[in-house]
Amino acid sequence: MTAGLLHRLRRGASDRQRHRPEPAKLPDPADFVLRLVETIGRGQEALIPILQAIQREYRYLPEAALRQVRLETGISATDIMGAATFYSQFRLKPVGRHIVSMCHGTACHVKGSGIVDDALRRHLRIAGDDDTDADGTFTVAKVACLGCCTLAPVMQIDGLTYGHLSTDNVAAALEDFLALERRGALNANLDDAAGPHSSMGEVRLALDSCCIAGGTMHVREALTQAARDLHVPVAVRGISCSGLCHQIPLVEVAEPGKATVMYARFDPKNAEALMRKHFRPSGLGARLRTAATGLLDRLASDEGWEPVTRYAVDMRDPPICAYLGPQKRIAMEHAGEAEPLDLDAYLARGGFAALKRCLTEMGGEQVIEEVKRSGLRGRGGAGFPTGLKWEKVRQAGGTPKYVICNGDEGDPGAFMDRMLLESFPFRVLEGIAIAAYAVGAEEGVLYVRAEYPHAVRRAREALRLCEERGFLGERMMGTDMTLRLRLLEGAGAFVCGEETALIASIEGRRGVPTLRPPYPSESGLWGKPTSINNVETYALVPWILRNGADAFAALGTATSKGTKVFALAGKVRRGSLIEVPMGVTIRQIVEEIGGGVPDGASFKAVQIGGPSGGCLPASLADTPVDYNALAEAGAIMGSGGMVVLDDRTCMVDIARYFLAFTQDESCGKCTFCRVGTKRLLEVLERLCAGKGRKSDLNTLEELSGLVKQGSLCGLGQTAPNPVLTGLRYFRDEYEAHIEGRCPAGVCKALIRYEITEDCIGCTLCSQQCPADAIPMRPFAMHVINDERCTRCDACRRGCPEDAIVIRTGPSGRP
Repeated sequence: MTAGLLHRLRRGASDRQRHRPEPAKLPDPADFVLRLVETIGRGQEALIPILQAIQREYRYLPEAALRQVRLETGISATDIMGAATFYSQFRLKPVGRHIVSMCHGTACHVKGSGIVDDALRRHLRIAGDDDTDADGTFTVAKVACLGCCTLAPVMQIDGLTYGHLSTDNVAAALEDFLALERRGALNANLDDAAGPHSSMGEVRLALDSCCIAGGTMHVREALTQAARDLHVPVAVRGISCSGLCHQIPLVEVAEPGKATVMYARFDPKNAEALMRKHFRPSGLGARLRTAATGLLDRLASDEGWEPVTRYAVDMRDPPICAYLGPQKRIAMEHAGEAEPLDLDAYLARGGFAALKRCLTEMGGEQVIEEVKRSGLRGRGGAGFPTGLKWEKVRQAGGTPKYVICNGDEGDPGAFMDRMLLESFPFRVLEGIAIAAYAVGAEEGVLYVRAEYPHAVRRAREALRLCEERGFLGERMMGTDMTLRLRLLEGAGAFVCGEETALIASIEGRRGVPTLRPPYPSESGLWGKPTSINNVETYALVPWILRNGADAFAALGTATSKGTKVFALAGKVRRGSLIEVPMGVTIRQIVEEIGGGVPDGASFKAVQIGGPSGGCLPASLADTPVDYNALAEAGAIMGSGGMVVLDDRTCMVDIARYFLAFTQDESCGKCTFCRVGTKRLLEVLERLCAGKGRKSDLNTLEELSGLVKQGSLCGLGQTAPNPVLTGLRYFRDEYEAHIEGRCPAGVCKALIRYEITEDCIGCTLCSQQCPADAIPMRPFAMHVINDERCTRCDACRRGCPEDAIVIRTGPSGRP
């Protein structure tokens, strides 16, 4: 860290106070709520959108506004407070000017989000149960997952995401955000191009959430400025996600008549060099500047005229070939080729051809038969046959009928739906429209996680464009078909991923699951037949209708057809978004596509299926990605999160992490889930604290069985899975914790840091220790005060001589 940056961070509080803008005068709650209900409505179904609008305006839910909601709508105070306290998005007390959402998803957890969170709070001087810094600039909140798992650890500040955080750079991220605020760059429209299409060519870069977290916004700003400075009439455009998350910031240069050139991990400082390399600047001044700069390049560097060539990506390189080789893109078809909101580009690539075929050549029953013949199963977790679900809704009595797109992707470690909505929103909407036609529905709801603000914006704009061009709404594509589709934002409840809880949320109630049967196909939204599928399922449907059921069924295995999108993250070299045919093995995904774990560690396990899934050991890496095969091994397909774990991951800690998540997210309706997960968590916390008992393992197994059998919905029924697979495959680690040892060196109560005789007295460990646990002794061997040590690992990572080691166990054994 430079001295200048260190000085800026130390004076951070006074700087923030100096640059704080005058607060805007907020409207009177009575007038504001009155205008709201006149726009949104007064029914129960309007409650959550009303509360969200109030919070957007006031940044929390003022008591006066809630009272006014009751007066204007007639909704009971019990229902209003029930929703306000059930959904984690809502806040009942004032907050700072900016909300810092620290991700604690699976990938972030295994990569140290806990110690990064601690460093963030130390920097802001937030102690105890407080969540806001003293000058009211930042409020820190914990979120389950931000969907940028390949860049873990991650945090989001008012919708702007920062990735690859550490205890060393989290404070710099705050300063970067404040600098963007001062420049007025926070509200830039990421979907705006830098200019019209140019005959000279284009510079393209993806602007989805992961890429923004990886620095693409700064790259776009630099490229746009370089084009202006050099008077180069070239368009700087946003494109859909390519899936190459491990290579971002990723820049493509397309010149007429030439092959596209791709630059990986692009540094903004090379923006002008890229423009000079590929495009001829116009104007005498620009040409003279180019010549002078080129001369300086040759004098100062042996890289000559092409300082960016070291970033060039050759698609023939073995790592890239290994990454792309096993993949087959259907849901991600045409990835990285066009702007996500360019409707004409989508039409040019076959967009809405499948919907037109359905509307003009096929009846609803024929569409359903085609989907049934393809073998498509729901990609949301349970894997129920999609065509069969649609058939049940079509045959059910009662009207109207509804379709729902479940975009409430809450599994920590999964971001497939977020990416599809951000990069291919038209494809998802086309799939929803085909489903509506097949089941006979004229109304639908697209329900998206509020934690995905970029996906919400793009989906909402895509919906507007489709209605404007006649692909949705009245008389779609000139036919008699009508589909009124609306977008609703979730309010922060993992349990709303369960279909009956999701329906309750849409109806304006607490997202509490209900007993089935009846299933939503018989009695769903407003008690009417309802078809619910997730984002990826809908994204696959247009391809099936364009290419035929047989083409889709030819991929995959006998019981699991087609492809599956996975978010590959965790301890893996090439974290990315991938789409592979069913039947590909876990080993192919982790080692061939993902490149294996980083050097210095070994592949230990893979966590599949989120909190409902399980951890499979490396010895089962040849298990195929297949619904049945994964279930037999003790895991589930889930929505598609796949988090790789190495030998530095504690399996007891991972089970504790997932039980903490499911216990916190339990709606509380079932005693077995509400109390059972709490008891399981208590046992796991005791083990991680070194206070385990010999009877604990039997207690875990017995309790897990009871919770699985007695819970009402999938959250409780699958909550024990991480514990059961841990006991099945990693029992020795549980036994070690009973003995007071953490073999992976993770559980803080069971480890201590020690400085060896290799210490050279450089004092770097002392300088980096945030707890002042290492007294500075220049040129002498240092010693760690164990009572003050927070086990943040900053000293060990910063030691140039590897003189700091982790000891585990009561006797300090390595």
